[in-house]
Amino acid sequence: MKDLLLITPPFTQLNTPYPATAYIKGFLNTKNISSYQIDLGIEVILALFSKSGIEKVFSKNIDSLETSDNSKRIFALREEYIKTIDQVILFLQNKNPTLARQICTMNFLPEASRFNQLDDMEFAFGNMGLQDKAKHLATLYLEDISDYIVENIDPDFGFSRYAEKIGQSANSFDELYSKLNAPQTFTDEFTLKILKEKLDLIQPKLICFSVPFPGNLYSAFRSAQFIKSNYPNLRIVMGGGFPNTELRELKDARVFEFFDYITLDDGELPIELVYENAISNSNISEGEFKRTFILENQEVTYKNNTSKPDYKQAFIGTPDYSDLLLDQYISVIEIANPMHSLWSDGRWNKLTMAHGCYWGKCTFCDISLDYVKMYEPISAKILVDRMEELIAQTGETGFHFVDEAAPPALMREVALEILRRNLVVTWWTNIRFEKSFSKDLCFLLKISGLVAVSGGLEVASDRLLKLIDKGVSVDQVAKVTRNFTEAGVMVHSYLMFGFPTQTVQETVDSLEMVRQLFEMGILQSGFWHQFSMTAHSPIGKNPDEFGVQPLKKEILFANNDIEFTDRTGIDHSKFSFGLKKSLVNFMHGINFDLPLKDWFDFKIPKTTIHPDYIHDCLLEEENFIFKANSKLVFLDKNPQTENFAKRTKAGTFDFTRLTFHLRTNIVKLELEREKADWLLKIFKENSTENPKKITLQQLKIQFEEIFEDFELFWFSKPIQQLKENGVILSL
Repeated sequence: MKDLLLITPPFTQLNTPYPATAYIKGFLNTKNISSYQIDLGIEVILALFSKSGIEKVFSKNIDSLETSDNSKRIFALREEYIKTIDQVILFLQNKNPTLARQICTMNFLPEASRFNQLDDMEFAFGNMGLQDKAKHLATLYLEDISDYIVENIDPDFGFSRYAEKIGQSANSFDELYSKLNAPQTFTDEFTLKILKEKLDLIQPKLICFSVPFPGNLYSAFRSAQFIKSNYPNLRIVMGGGFPNTELRELKDARVFEFFDYITLDDGELPIELVYENAISNSNISEGEFKRTFILENQEVTYKNNTSKPDYKQAFIGTPDYSDLLLDQYISVIEIANPMHSLWSDGRWNKLTMAHGCYWGKCTFCDISLDYVKMYEPISAKILVDRMEELIAQTGETGFHFVDEAAPPALMREVALEILRRNLVVTWWTNIRFEKSFSKDLCFLLKISGLVAVSGGLEVASDRLLKLIDKGVSVDQVAKVTRNFTEAGVMVHSYLMFGFPTQTVQETVDSLEMVRQLFEMGILQSGFWHQFSMTAHSPIGKNPDEFGVQPLKKEILFANNDIEFTDRTGIDHSKFSFGLKKSLVNFMHGINFDLPLKDWFDFKIPKTTIHPDYIHDCLLEEENFIFKANSKLVFLDKNPQTENFAKRTKAGTFDFTRLTFHLRTNIVKLELEREKADWLLKIFKENSTENPKKITLQQLKIQFEEIFEDFELFWFSKPIQQLKENGVILSL
């Protein structure tokens, strides 16, 4: 028996658990409240995509139905699918790696329409290894089965979402309510069977659903409906990303036929108070609540009647992934996009460096909501403590920091703490392309284990970036992406089109900027999406200021995405295909010389951007600016030394040859012996193990206590060699 059962309903990711329940479980541990968590999504997928599950898929004869030739082919090959499914799933769980050779023979997996794209496979995957090619083929195989299910059995099915359209900006609860009163779907049968087994085993006192996306909403309600029918004494809570953004104006009382409580924003204190209320009060309206909707006198009531403040991030505990089937998640590769492969391939421990966003100004973002506006960083020591705890718990050394935008200064401290502890980890995160990411900082982050960053270039237009209040320019983005790329960190950019007041010319010029960024090799991955207006963003709150007219509807249920008309009258959607097609080519390093007009089947104006704009942004004259407040990191404290004498006409002088063996090269330099001894002492005293970093001004003072003219020494050729090779970093 457990106090709480934490549930992520179908479906989120296949390769790693969505972290919300792990965060809450970690917090509950600090309060000695027992809990058990399940990811219904992966458990349903594993039950469905098994021999017995696929047999059920094919148990319905489609010969009498009007169905596509593709479905008829899959049905004809059903014995091959039943025979191979278990081995393919084991392979995608990294438990059967030798199957990759069979898969890649192209005569093992049954093939339907998804395999028609294989003409481009060598183009897309030519540089990838055998395992990755096999994962892609196995992914196509699963998608063929999914297509069959959607066409013939359950039209709402999807690997990372279920009945998503019902949950997307459903201002009225009517459609979802109607579906919940219809017969259970094929997928529901798998979901509810597993749910019943868990409930009977765990016997919780309170059920908590975390609903991050619209694609989880229907399954959450269907599961709650099942619990209400079969376990009427259990109370049920819903929280998570969907209610946080969509249900803030909830009015429809019918929702409370399924849920007893709906909490908003940070879940720790609301869940704690709901738990205390649920186990101590028979009257649901009694007691204290934090940001919680309940039904009171048959009306939806928002309760925020506690004086208790939310918990500081340092005190919410380390996420706890126990109970989850960590070794059973499956890695898939849908498309040849390097950042998408990070999202869908491999298992990542999820952590957050800081609550909220330290910038918090972007006009398209939900900056009015607590999850963005309440900025609170966590200390580097606590973060790396949590990393070590998660490594011990999960056996995984990969980390995805799921920040809105990771703060550069905190990233630096985390990197240094990782190096101090000699940890070997792999990590990636989301950033803003701001000037703090210097060449030296990017190198430091890389050697600590950073492999990729993603950030919003959005609309590559300085006018629109100012309107967005992004706080960056295209010139700045180019320099930052160059710094990361040269350090060996992959860069992915979120790209936007159709922003309010954006002209056709600006869309074309934005594409040209993106083309040049890829051609220069300083951007490796990207994704275009069309602007959407949300209710909690500055644009949604003040549409007139941005030249858009919202199409208002009565809000009884969900409210986030707002339909609108743009006063420019431009149909931005017509650019979607051409922008995405060009991006695929650019990501593969081809067709940079193709005229921009060739990507579209309609006339566009010529770009006004100079063909060398990005190239010229990166031209920097070498300068020797003395930045007194910059903090220094000395990364190698054990160089080999060799003393020797130099004889010149002026006499004989003592020198020391220093040899630094770096990971990929050797750096040799010669210094006067006294200065070499001083430098070695500085290296020893200011290594990464020392949490206090010396500033350039402090170094100058120490130097000039013994020698003269520090600047001449600091900008000398030998010291420049050390700085250029990352032995000395200035942060």
